[in-house]
Amino acid sequence: MKVELRDIYKSFGPVRASDGLRVTFESGRIYGLLGENGAGKTTLMKILAGFLSLEAGEILIAGRPVRIKSPAQALDQGIGMLQQDPFDFLPFTVLDNFLLGRNAGWRINRKKAKLWLKEQAEFLHFQLNPNALERSLSVGERQQIEIIGLLASGVKVLILDEPTTGISASQKSSLFAGLRLLAGQGNIIILVSHKLADIQDLCQQVIVLRQGRVAGEVQAPFDTDKLVQLMFGRLPEMQTGKKGGSGALVLELSNFCIEEQRICISNLSLSVRQGEVIGLAGTGGSGRRLFLQGCAGLRKIREGKIRLCGTDLTGQSYQRFRSLGTAYVPAARLEEGMIRGLNLTEHFLLTEEDPHFVIDWVKSGTRAASRIQAFNIIGTPETRVESLSGGNQQRTLLALLPDHPVLLLLEHPTRGLDIDSAKWVWDKLMTRCEQGTAILFISSDLDEIMEHSDLILVFSGSQISRLLKTEETNAQQLAEMIGGKGL
Repeated sequence: MKVELRDIYKSFGPVRASDGLRVTFESGRIYGLLGENGAGKTTLMKILAGFLSLEAGEILIAGRPVRIKSPAQALDQGIGMLQQDPFDFLPFTVLDNFLLGRNAGWRINRKKAKLWLKEQAEFLHFQLNPNALERSLSVGERQQIEIIGLLASGVKVLILDEPTTGISASQKSSLFAGLRLLAGQGNIIILVSHKLADIQDLCQQVIVLRQGRVAGEVQAPFDTDKLVQLMFGRLPEMQTGKKGGSGALVLELSNFCIEEQRICISNLSLSVRQGEVIGLAGTGGSGRRLFLQGCAGLRKIREGKIRLCGTDLTGQSYQRFRSLGTAYVPAARLEEGMIRGLNLTEHFLLTEEDPHFVIDWVKSGTRAASRIQAFNIIGTPETRVESLSGGNQQRTLLALLPDHPVLLLLEHPTRGLDIDSAKWVWDKLMTRCEQGTAILFISSDLDEIMEHSDLILVFSGSQISRLLKTEETNAQQLAEMIGGKGL
């Protein structure tokens, strides 16, 4: 099988995402698609997978031109895509989400489907309970279900957009082993990623995009500096680590206890000070997200006390937490952080602290344009959030935050971001710290946790480590503790 994209053009208003792109994918190979945020990677793959229509150009499969106008037509051609934000229904079970879109005829054999799901999960070393509710899973686990669903649809061209977010090192190793096996069976694997380590571990060939064009193609083994220069046209400056935080108490947890289904965190006491950064290490389903949501008032705790700047907020709503300076940034951008169908101006309107009954659209558009410029968002006040790239959606989430929160809680703050964009995000976050904001953040990237945290909490199977000082810890120790050693 051979897939060719010739002279592909696609624009979003004044922004040209694909500018005459020509790329070829051959059977039995694993490709990496690199580029900074907004370079056109996801746009190109969405065109191939039928989520976007092309303005000009053609797609050829085995030398034959094909027209792909929908994801269903792409699946008919054996092309499937796993996107950064999962397409699923949170109130449904894992099995129900797996069955959605399957061509099972008039009668659904749930027993057979469950058996197939379990077999594929075991093959890829995913730990999935078919009867669990989708809303109880991490973003990484929800992605795993989609991968299995695409395989069940018979795809021969598997596109994965940032698939390693939220999964452990062992899960990633198992996933990559499965992808190598699929490539060995003649499938085409395309990995869209900003993680150079993932590209080097998995891919045989890398296509680098910059500003909607192909900047270069490189065969393995790869020179990291060369890939970075192709992405940005230069080598970005390295981020310097941050160590500090000795101001007044911001967050106090006393005998904190919270539980949900198979996860239970109990008897945790913690104090967080102004300007302090605490990294939460662990795997999806280890309790990190549940803990973070409990600290935000998004989940009710079973026992204990939560104080914010001395005020007892135990049992209070997120609105009450937010009114006193708490802000939460979820990993699921479009499901939990923003609203599909609304543009940037409308999103900034929703965050106004003193909204008016009558909307001044001119003033609102001017304010939106100012925030867009300040946060380097590639878009206009009229741009709908779902049409933004993943990196620009992340910038938008940060732009929607209040200017001076006292406590900032973040899930995977640099998920899907390139090196430059990740540095930019942390520059913004460090500015907040210097102004007194305390930060708790989840990341599956141990290097990110080591670089930016003052203190670290490790979560493993509902167990939590003591509070670790970053300067007295290394990534190897964190990895072992995530696996349950030494907790």
